Amino acid sequence: MTQANLNDMSAISITKNKTSFQILIPIRRKTVSGSNEYSFFLKQRNGRKQISLESNTHMLTNKYVIFKVTVIPPPSLLLKAEKQIWDLYFYTNLQGEELKFRIKTTDNELNLFTILKHNNTRMFYPFRTRHSNLSFVLSYPNVLAAITNVTITKQNICLEGYFHFPPLTESSNNKLIKAQLVVTNNQNNEDVQIPLMNIRRRATAPSIIEFSCNINLHKRCSKNEKTAFKFFLELDIEKNGQTETLRSERLRWNQQNRELKLKKQFSYTTIGKIKINAQPTKKAKYLSLTVSTYDFKSGLIKETKRKLVKIRRSKWVLHVYQRVFSLIGFLPKKNMIMFESFHGKQFSCSPRALYEYIKENDMNYKMYWSVNRKHSHKFTDLDVNTVQRFTLKWLFLMPRAKYWITNSRLPLWLPKPKRTAYVQTWHGTPLKKLAADMEEVHMPATNAEKYIENFLKEAKKWDYLISPNPYSTEIFRRAFGYEKQIIESGYPRNDFLIKNNREEIIDDIKRKLSLPLNKKIILYAPTWRDNHYYAKGKYKFDIQLDLNQLKSELSDDYIILLRLHYLIADELDLSGYKDFVFDHSHYSDIRELYLVSDLLITDYSSVFFDYANLKRPMIFFVYDLNDYRDKLRGFYFDFEKNAPGPLVKTTEELISKIKKVNLDDYAKTYEMEAFYEKFCSLEDGSACKRVIDSIFKENI
Repeated sequence: MTQANLNDMSAISITKNKTSFQILIPIRRKTVSGSNEYSFFLKQRNGRKQISLESNTHMLTNKYVIFKVTVIPPPSLLLKAEKQIWDLYFYTNLQGEELKFRIKTTDNELNLFTILKHNNTRMFYPFRTRHSNLSFVLSYPNVLAAITNVTITKQNICLEGYFHFPPLTESSNNKLIKAQLVVTNNQNNEDVQIPLMNIRRRATAPSIIEFSCNINLHKRCSKNEKTAFKFFLELDIEKNGQTETLRSERLRWNQQNRELKLKKQFSYTTIGKIKINAQPTKKAKYLSLTVSTYDFKSGLIKETKRKLVKIRRSKWVLHVYQRVFSLIGFLPKKNMIMFESFHGKQFSCSPRALYEYIKENDMNYKMYWSVNRKHSHKFTDLDVNTVQRFTLKWLFLMPRAKYWITNSRLPLWLPKPKRTAYVQTWHGTPLKKLAADMEEVHMPATNAEKYIENFLKEAKKWDYLISPNPYSTEIFRRAFGYEKQIIESGYPRNDFLIKNNREEIIDDIKRKLSLPLNKKIILYAPTWRDNHYYAKGKYKFDIQLDLNQLKSELSDDYIILLRLHYLIADELDLSGYKDFVFDHSHYSDIRELYLVSDLLITDYSSVFFDYANLKRPMIFFVYDLNDYRDKLRGFYFDFEKNAPGPLVKTTEELISKIKKVNLDDYAKTYEMEAFYEKFCSLEDGSACKRVIDSIFKENI
């Protein structure tokens, strides 16, 4: 039995049988006796599903009622992601106030107690979160592993740990053939495999296999660069004569010692003095190990900068900044507008269109662009006033502006002054479900409840929301919980397409972009996948097109412009496709790429609603349609039936459709005129005027 602080509502015992976990949880008697209603339940972290749990009184003490709670695996056979996380809660209605509490635990190796279900195709196991809360995972069978000790010497690094693969211990058909440590680094894609040593079953728990491993990373350091290493386990399992290789998640540093000190060692190699650091990452407690060259002076400077950044990002600095922002917001407003596009990363979209309209019509406003520091270079050649986000200058300008015009959410902690009008242009007609309409959220650093709650809080700050059509208006009202004024005007950004769809302008843009005038242009603009990410705001992209095959079949007549979503962090290596593939992912605004392209290839991105204004052919490369539609986001309409172009899943199909492109046939086959009427009928080149007239007339 694991002892726990009863005041924290901690589980004091967890046992399992073949089908469920039995958990003893103490609750204060006054909480239970004073409550009109109480219960235990599991809540899906990335979704909104809840499962009530069976519970009964196990024991009474002077202060506590100790409940015996039965947790059974969720009945879902369909996993919309690699795993589902379910958090354990206690609910009580105490004197009319509804309260929810997370149940805590002190046990660090809970995941070693696993239930297999559905013919061993699912695992269900408990684990301890970084805040010591008790949660459960439903996943496909995977290797559970951790590092328990790290020893760094001047010559070597020794790792000790354990792994547990439930089918290996619960089925005689599975046999361990080989186990090895896999080491990756941030300098290249080279994986290093190192055989495990001293493999042995734990005496007190034979299902747990312990190991050790010696590695030498001292010589894998590049001069003047820091090399960061990540660790995984790979197991070769034989089942019924077939060998399968399994890889664990990134190895965590066992959390038994919550106050792990930084392990540091200095050594010497052929490139000079090096420093080796090992520590758990801040949130997930992954084992983080870095090797870098070391110089006392530069090391001192780096450490000082690191501490200053830590102070700048601390909660108390944010609190002070927020309070000062609020106070400045009470000062009289200046005749000023603050613009921002995609969190300060671009000079683009509807904010740009509105900015240019105001400037062209000589309206008496001082205008600034709020710019992300890392993307400030994109604004250097533009004739616009810029201010970096969250700087002192930004602090004194933003709260005194009469208008904020942006196409994405501002930070939730940012208070909006009462006399500032917040204009939210948004950035697309919705195909994918939004905000409150989403059943599950697979984005990093959030969950469904938190994501939706934060979204709705932010939407309450908006004074105006721009909608491109009646279809979007209905969805925005519901998904954003928005009750203030919606300006149904068409998107201001599309005025550019309507006014500039002329051959001489298109040719000028091609010359500016150094594109050939004698070839047709394909624009490939895919969206991002919520669950493919490196970190918050940095998403992965694995191009599924066979560029070699496309080049071989199409390069005589076509070139491809590549435009990745602004959230995607990858830089693709296109060195082998010169004069055929042109990466314009960082080009200032996609609107010019629309104009020069003869054909759009996309997937679920809202770009196709904008491109439809040009009435040109579109093809939808949807290799992961089932997963994206059914698991990640869900759609607002039958995409397969109503998409304004053919859906293809392979490069071969795509090439075939491209070679058969005929605008008249496309228009008839895919009812493009009906699509245009529903989604683009307001796009007549005057959206900017309608928006500005609506906003400024009401705020004179």
